[in-house]
Amino acid sequence: MKLKFTLIIFLKSTIFCTNILAQSFNKEIQQASIDSFIQNKMNRAGIVGIGASIIIDKKLVWTSGYGYADKEAKVPFTPSTIMNIASISKTFTGICIMKAVEEGKVSLDEDINNYLPFKVMNPNCPSEKITLRHLATHTSGLIDRYPFYTDSTYYYGGRKPEPLDEFLKNYFVEGGKHYSKDNFLNAKPGTKRDYSNIGAGLAGYIIELKTGKSLHEYAKKNIFKPLKMQNSGWALNEVDIAKHSKLYEKKGDSIVQIQLYEGTTYPDGGVRTSVQELSKFFISILNNGKYKKTSILKKETVEEMLRFQYTENNKPDNVKLNKINQGIFWATKLGTTRIGHNGSDPGVRTFMLSDLKKEFAIIVFFNTSLDEESEEVFFGIYEELYKYAKDLKAKQTTSR
Repeated sequence: MKLKFTLIIFLKSTIFCTNILAQSFNKEIQQASIDSFIQNKMNRAGIVGIGASIIIDKKLVWTSGYGYADKEAKVPFTPSTIMNIASISKTFTGICIMKAVEEGKVSLDEDINNYLPFKVMNPNCPSEKITLRHLATHTSGLIDRYPFYTDSTYYYGGRKPEPLDEFLKNYFVEGGKHYSKDNFLNAKPGTKRDYSNIGAGLAGYIIELKTGKSLHEYAKKNIFKPLKMQNSGWALNEVDIAKHSKLYEKKGDSIVQIQLYEGTTYPDGGVRTSVQELSKFFISILNNGKYKKTSILKKETVEEMLRFQYTENNKPDNVKLNKINQGIFWATKLGTTRIGHNGSDPGVRTFMLSDLKKEFAIIVFFNTSLDEESEEVFFGIYEELYKYAKDLKAKQTTSR
């Protein structure tokens, strides 16, 4: 009897250990598979460096880096590598707006001219008020003029950008050196969607005016410091350049380095951070404003910020609700199945997206620009990471 009992215990232990070893082996195979997929895509496309993280059920479960932050010096790209994140920065501006709303300093639906020291008026509909909500949902009628925006707002090699307040006054006020009727849509606020970087710059400037702090200071107080994002900032002089990735562009068969730069309209794309630290930020928003024991926004504030602002009764004429929607500077992607934001700037492509249930969230940094025909490479890597996240969740569930 004792021998039989001992044999049963032995067999159960063997099966248990075999299952553990099998799960570990499968996990290693999965890891090798995702690594191989990403490295293969990088090599084919000419991407120099990638950093990525996976968040499952509001917890960071995986991070990795691939390739180089500095190709020439063979410095690896890691989850701690700092990089400018382009338009993902708008989500930081969105949080600054909502924090100022919490503090009673601004209202989403107040006429912005009640906040500004100069008057912003669309010459096509001069009596119509423009609000922060319009700016934050890209429906203000204030637009980027191309190629002026890309030619005139990026400053390379240590050159200092035109001050934001001067630029905005010159752009929106008749008689200013950047003024043109082409800076405005021929449409009333709220009736047309037109993605506007300069509109985001104006929203950030209003927060600076009404809080009495630069956006850099306000974000540091309300986002970076509470979340212990010590290696994040809104300008090159706020981060450790030694930890900052070099930026690259694929030109034909060559990969060329791009000088680091700063932008005049920094609220639209100036934040510099790492995959590791951005993961804290994203988790806090997915978790109703809370990261561990730290809250940066109230639950109801986050809900309003992420709420789809376009509805059947209140949407721009050129929007189809099954294709796109919008929070307060938080965007939808992939047919409104994801929320977060992406970013694109010279030498930069970034993703920070979650499914709507907030089960799976992916962050990816690329330090290399590709031509438009190769854009699917970025999305392909993002999608593979999303599949990998689902596999990890399934394995977690099975092992319980």
